[in-house]
Amino acid sequence: MMKYLQRLGKSLMLPVAALPVASILMGIGYWIDHDGWGANNVVAAFLLKGGGAIIDNMAILFAIGVAVGMSDDNDGTAGLAGLVSWLVITTLLSPGAVAMFKHIKVDAVAPAFSKTQTQFIGILAGLIGAYAYNKFKGTKLPDFLGFFSGKRSVAIVTAGFSIIAALILFFIWPVIYGALVAFGKAIIATGSIGAGIYAFFNRLLIPFGLHHALNSVFWFDIADINDIGKFWGTKAGGVFGQTGMYMTGFFPVMMFGLPAAALAMYHTAKDNKKKIVYGLLMAGALSSFFTGITEPLEFAFMFLAPGLYVVHAVLTGISVAVCAALPIRSGFNFSAGFVDWFLSFQAPMARNPWLLIPIGLVVAIIYYVVFRFVITKWNLKTPGREDDLEDEFNVHLANNDYTQVAETILKGVGGKGNVVSADNCVTRLRLEIKDYTLINEKVIKSAGISGIIRPSKTSLQVIVGTQVQFVADEFKKLLR
Repeated sequence: MMKYLQRLGKSLMLPVAALPVASILMGIGYWIDHDGWGANNVVAAFLLKGGGAIIDNMAILFAIGVAVGMSDDNDGTAGLAGLVSWLVITTLLSPGAVAMFKHIKVDAVAPAFSKTQTQFIGILAGLIGAYAYNKFKGTKLPDFLGFFSGKRSVAIVTAGFSIIAALILFFIWPVIYGALVAFGKAIIATGSIGAGIYAFFNRLLIPFGLHHALNSVFWFDIADINDIGKFWGTKAGGVFGQTGMYMTGFFPVMMFGLPAAALAMYHTAKDNKKKIVYGLLMAGALSSFFTGITEPLEFAFMFLAPGLYVVHAVLTGISVAVCAALPIRSGFNFSAGFVDWFLSFQAPMARNPWLLIPIGLVVAIIYYVVFRFVITKWNLKTPGREDDLEDEFNVHLANNDYTQVAETILKGVGGKGNVVSADNCVTRLRLEIKDYTLINEKVIKSAGISGIIRPSKTSLQVIVGTQVQFVADEFKKLLR
């Protein structure tokens, strides 16, 4: 199970890599025109729309990225299947479609169906697409249906599986969503402790996209709390010293805690992997601090090390509970990053927002120490520490002619007739073979690679190094 989650986590790295820059663009745009969200400034509008094109469609990126990453050979057909699954599921579960199915008006549809275009649905669609591709890419149909054989059948099968998934979600999604809303209402009376409980589940539910259910209770008007509207004075009923309690404690986490966690993950990465993970972690840290968009960091480790993500949720809950109990109030319209913290000084319900700086520094120390301890104590597979990221990054191929290298490896594994499938990770060419007795390791090593690993009689891993993608591309061409 853990290996499966780690593979899923690595599949998310490609779409996650696109998020930090987009979130920073949105943060700058919001900084320029925080009142009009681009309506008052064309530059702000350009930045907000440009960044939002990626951030707002994160789930679609996940559907495609997961499908390709979880497929046997990273083929683009799987990505198309993931997109097909996403379109089928979200269309069938859209408020308009549900209203048609139930013969009711759209405004009578359960609120849950307005929150189906989530990262969870994107990941689910990607997994369905990858499964359909892996299972049916070699399907042979009768001659009169021959056009739909092989990879052309994948999208069709994916649509069928997606209809079944949508049918299941049609019944269980509103039940789960409604239960979370009821849970949120139940903890309102528990004060600062309830704020902490809410924050804990807010983080814990992000992988499933169900945090919106709780947010609707505390940040908006489901239970007449409307913490955001009342804090900024756009809604009446704010209480000085109380309003903002469900937002304040997120600032220390997003501005200081998660960047410190990124630093801990960087420091605990293997020495010769740090350059590779530096860009992802530091860009995610900047995104979290400046804009309060945390997904680039959280999705970078939530599946690689789910236990660590639970620790993060606990720390977030503690931060929100403590801040709610103190005479501090700050709020956001966008998210709990530096931009909103700075702007909140002028909000009518703001109370000592400057105190979030010393509190944030303490939170940063706690996050760094706890993350570093947990990662090293239990050898968690955070970025740069995965099982298949070993000490081969300094390997230099003896021949920079990747075609020649691929040909040599193919010869050493017994020719293309002995290869069932080929894939690659960050440093290894991963092969499934038919007859292990045909493998000649001396021939393979003559290509300039650094080593060979045989996990089983039908699996072979050729350690190439960071140039593996180029070798894998040439190897797959030779198999056609």
